Amino acid sequence: MSVLESLVALLFGLLIGSFLNVCIHRWPRNRSVVKPRSHCVRCRKPIAWYDNIPLASYLVLGGRCRHCGAKISLRYPLVEFLTAMLFFYQVSTLGPTVAALKMCVFSAIALALIFCDLEKRILPDEFTLGGIVLGLGFAVFVPVPDVTAQAVLWMAGAELPGWARSFAESALGATLPAFFLWFGGWLYFKIRHREGLGLGDVKLVAMVGSFLGLRGALLTLILGSIAGSVIGYSFIKLTGKDAASYELPFGTFLGAAALVAAIVGNRLLPM
Repeated sequence: MSVLESLVALLFGLLIGSFLNVCIHRWPRNRSVVKPRSHCVRCRKPIAWYDNIPLASYLVLGGRCRHCGAKISLRYPLVEFLTAMLFFYQVSTLGPTVAALKMCVFSAIALALIFCDLEKRILPDEFTLGGIVLGLGFAVFVPVPDVTAQAVLWMAGAELPGWARSFAESALGATLPAFFLWFGGWLYFKIRHREGLGLGDVKLVAMVGSFLGLRGALLTLILGSIAGSVIGYSFIKLTGKDAASYELPFGTFLGAAALVAAIVGNRLLPM
C-alpha cells in the first residue's frame, strides 16, 4: 500500500472533519450548512479562510477567535483529527478502493453522530436516514460482511445474484436490530410510563446495520449498551445527578461502539 495514498486520505479526512464540524453545529439546530458562511458563534464575525485551516488554524490562534477572543470548542480540532485518523486507517487497511470509501463515509457519519448526541442530545436525520440510504447503496457495490440473509434465502430456495444478496444483508441489518431496539424502548415506556429511548437511537442502529450488516449492528448494540451502562452510571454517581431524570447520550455510546465494530468486528465475531 502506497504511503502517499494513505496521506492523501488523511488530508482529505481533515477537510471532511472540518465540514463535519459545521454539520454537527448546525443540523441539530435546524440550520443550513451552506449559508451563512463559517463564523464565530460568539461575535458572529465571518471566519477568514486562513483561520479555517483544519487543525493548523486552531493551533495558531491558540484556540480563540481572532476577533473577540472567545474560546473555540475543543470539539473542532478533535473531530478533524479523529476523522483524519479514521480515513488514514481505512485506506491503509483496504487500499484506495470502493470498500475504503464506504468505510470512510461510515466513519464520518458515526463520528458526527457521537458529537451531535453528546452536545445536543439530537441525532439528525441527515446523518441517520441519509446514512441508511448510503449504506444500502454501497451494499450493491461492496459485499456486506454477513451471511444471515443469505442463509434465510437459501432455506427458502431463493437464488439471488451477489449484489442482491449483499443488498439483502444490508436491509436485514438495518431493520432487525432497529426493530428490537424500538420494541425495547416501547416496552420500557409501557412499563415505566416515560420515554427511555429516542427514535434517533433506533435510526442510528439501522444506519449501522445498513453498512455493517446484522452482526455488526448487534455487536454495536451490545458494546454500546455495556459502555452506556458502566460509563453512564459512573458519571451519574460521580456528579451526583438524578439517575431518574438525567438524559444519557446513548447515541454517543452507540456511535463509538459502531466505530469499534467497524474496525475490529470481524475479529470479535469471525464468520
